[in-house]
Order: sequence, then C-alpha cells, then structure tokens
Amino acid sequence: MTIALVIVIAIEYVAEVVASDSEDRDRYSIGYRLRVRDKDRTHPQSQPLPNTSTQRGCKIRRVLTSDFDYDLPEELIAQAALPRGESRMLVLERGSGELRHASIRDFISFLNPSDLLLLNDTRVIPARLWAQRRTGRRFELLLLRVIDDLTWECLLRPSAKARIGESLELSDGGTVTPQRRLGEGRWEIVCDPSLDFERLEILGEAPLPPYISRPEGATADDSVRYQTVYASEPGAIAAPTAGLHFTPEMIDEISAEGIEIAKLTLHVGIGTFKPVSVENVVDHVMHDERIRVTESAADAVNRALHDHRRIVCVGTTTVRALEGGLALGEGHLMAGDASTNIFITPGYRFRGAGALLTNFHLPQSTLVMMVSALAGRERIVGAYEEAVRKKYRFYSFGDAMLIV
Repeated sequence: MTIALVIVIAIEYVAEVVASDSEDRDRYSIGYRLRVRDKDRTHPQSQPLPNTSTQRGCKIRRVLTSDFDYDLPEELIAQAALPRGESRMLVLERGSGELRHASIRDFISFLNPSDLLLLNDTRVIPARLWAQRRTGRRFELLLLRVIDDLTWECLLRPSAKARIGESLELSDGGTVTPQRRLGEGRWEIVCDPSLDFERLEILGEAPLPPYISRPEGATADDSVRYQTVYASEPGAIAAPTAGLHFTPEMIDEISAEGIEIAKLTLHVGIGTFKPVSVENVVDHVMHDERIRVTESAADAVNRALHDHRRIVCVGTTTVRALEGGLALGEGHLMAGDASTNIFITPGYRFRGAGALLTNFHLPQSTLVMMVSALAGRERIVGAYEEAVRKKYRFYSFGDAMLIV
C-alpha cells in the first residue's frame, strides 16, 4: 500500500556551511523549505535522561526534536503586519488548559495590579546587506555582531564561494573582506571604512525572516513595523516579535493602571533562530546572546521576586534574558553586561517568568520548546491546533498567544 505523504512547511533560517579543507557540506537553513513527511509515521517514545546545562536552573530531559513538530498551512504564515493593536490573541491557562479567544487590546485585562511587566528594549539593526566581487557575483551578508571598529562577525552566502582576503564591494564603494572562517557559515569580515550603525542605516535593510516573502527586499514600512515602539538599544538581528503588537497608548494605559514596567536588553542573534538539527534536543548547542540589565531593571525584578509577585514577560527573548540572568546570579538578577546560552526545554525550572506574551513559533524550534517548558507540550500542541483551526496568523508578523 502506498503510504500517504503530507507536505509540511518548515521554516528554518539557513547559512550555508562549507568546510574550507574538505568536501563536506553542512547547512543550517536560509529560508523555508518544503519537507515531505510520512503522515503515518510514529515517533519513538521519549525517555527521561538526566542532564545538566551550561547554566544552572536548567534540567533538560531526553526528548526528541520531532516531538515539537506540527502541521501548518502555508497561507497562515503572516506576510505583512496588521496595524499595531489589532491582532488576535489566544489565551492559554496553564493550570486548567482552558483556551480563550481574545484581542491583543484585551491584554491589560489579564494583568494584575501587582504584576511586573518585563520588556526587551533591543533595537533591530538593518543587518542584511549585499556585496559583490569584481566579476559581478553577489554575496548576501547578515551581520551578527560587531567585534571592533572595523570588524564584524556575519553570515555570508554563498559561503562556499567566499575567499579569504578578497575584497567585496558595497553599494557605496566601501569594501568588506572575509578574513577568517568561524564555522557554521559564520565569517569574520573587515570593513573599509568602518561599518557603524549610521552607515548601516544607508546600506542595510531590515533582516526579515525568509518566510516573509520580499522579492525586492524589505520595504521602508517593514523597517518600521519590524521594530517595537519601545526599542532603544541597537544590536538585534531579529525583532522580539511579541512586542510588535503594542502601541504607545497601550503601554501608557498599562502604566496608568499602576502596573510596574521594566526593560532589559537581549540582542536577538543566531542563538534564537538557529534550527535544531539533532534528533535529541539535549544535543543541541545554543549560541551566546548578549544581555544588558540596568540597575533599575535589576531592582524591579529582584523586588518582584522577593515579594512573590508575578513577572509577565513580553516575548521569549525577554524570558531568555531574565532566566539567563537569574541563572548567572543564582536566583538574583545582577546589573551589567553579560551573555547567555541558556536552553529552555521541558523539565526546566523557571526562576522568574510567571506568564508570557508571545507569538506562534516555528515547528521544532527552540522557541516552541521554550513555550512547551512553560505550559506543557501537550497543551501547546492543543493550542496550536486550535489556532490553526481558527486561522490565526503565524510567526513574526502574526497573532499573539498569552500563557498565564
């Protein structure tokens, strides 16, 4: 009998990886690709396997990446953002599993006067740009982080065609020169002249995820909508998308109700969107992402924890910054700059996050694993199935989900 096949859209960021001294080609995604799956395939049962993380507070159990898969019709992948404040919001009550359909405008009604609302104030930089060699071949660069005044770490593709020491020309006549392979499609490049944020505003474009189709490149409107209204600290290469729903008026309304608001910074990088390519999630390695905590944010979080008040995080990156910081401080959030590679999966013991506003995430991603850690995998699967039935809009420009 012919086994029924189903095509599933799998969204994965990719950087082509080619080892300079071998013929091996490893890929870690550049867009989304169609995967053909056996619809009737069953997954082996996951068995508990004690393990430790690189940061305390993380109890990773042996679970399969395939446990976090789901089917999503391609037409539900949002291609454009609605006006701020107009998205739908699916509410999941963790204790009972109850689902409620609401609007993002109703978000304030789910807050308690004693809550601390925690935001990630990172600002997306125009990190995608193009360069070409003298023969005309074009290269796409996705800047990851600045190393010094002249040097950046970036994803470069096609990576296999790049040559160490060869200058590639940018649209303003400046150059970037690949200097060193860093692995996994990452390169260290030297810029002439310096590629600072001011120059990037002219040369670069918003680094939209590849599942958002823009054949002609990101638009000026994308640059506005792919940024939260409270973004202030430049450095992210992807938006903390749960925050895209808020208008300034919504923030003011929450503050007017006496609900405390604090902001910390996690510069969203490759750690957030790197796909999980291993069978067992315990084998996945997270990249570091930079976090910054001000004295006022640390004070607000530590007071909330001391007083047993709920901390409501806006976005998975906020959870990562909070939990990563608390892990580093062994339950106390310290002010200052640091980095985190915390990997939150089912079995993780949350130190601070009490509720989460988020979007709907990619199948088999570290983010869908995180929300499963908070609410339980079965309840997240059920919620996502309901969202598909009710035709919610998915991913970065999509609708919201509130886990309480």
